Amino acid sequence: MSELIESVFPDLDEHVLDPDPIAQFKMWFADAVKARVPQVDAMALATAAANGMPSARMVLLKSVDEWGFVFYTNYDSRKGRELARHQHAALLFFWAELSRQIRVEGTVIRVSPEESDAYFATRPLDGQLSSLVSTQSEPIGSRSELDRRFDEAKRQYEGKPIARPSHWGGFRVQPETIEFWQSRFARLNDRVLYTRHEKNQWKKTRLQP
Repeated sequence: MSELIESVFPDLDEHVLDPDPIAQFKMWFADAVKARVPQVDAMALATAAANGMPSARMVLLKSVDEWGFVFYTNYDSRKGRELARHQHAALLFFWAELSRQIRVEGTVIRVSPEESDAYFATRPLDGQLSSLVSTQSEPIGSRSELDRRFDEAKRQYEGKPIARPSHWGGFRVQPETIEFWQSRFARLNDRVLYTRHEKNQWKKTRLQP
């Protein structure tokens, strides 16, 4: 397994980093976009089952602002059910090309129906149709059955607008902690942790690698 090279960026200085971790995230995200990191918006989402067993999968970041990180999914999927039961989650962004990663942990809420409607309307037609026909995370007899459902829905909605199904929408991860990690020589990596305090104030702490 290859090792990460030392980052080409300056050392992380907790006294220089933006006091707002969301602003700092946007700067790092812009660096990744500029570097043309593939699938820069991909993030690992970790949830927990009722018995405490963790599960993780990749999802796509669709927006980020002062209120948190937003992604969209089927509310009846495994992750949707787990988030309904235990409203805490972790996110991980990993950009190997920049030798950087960002960890986010926090509480999770559904975005408003209006926000989900607005995003659903921007999805390509095939993406809208797949949201209708797939009972995400549930068993199915064959791939052909899923393809048949899709083709039927495509004929049914040809030339017609598609309303967002009620089982599909957005979640917002409201961060309580955000950690910025950057590779350094001899694995003496830089780690700076932001912890939320009252009135959306954040405390920065340097962590040992």
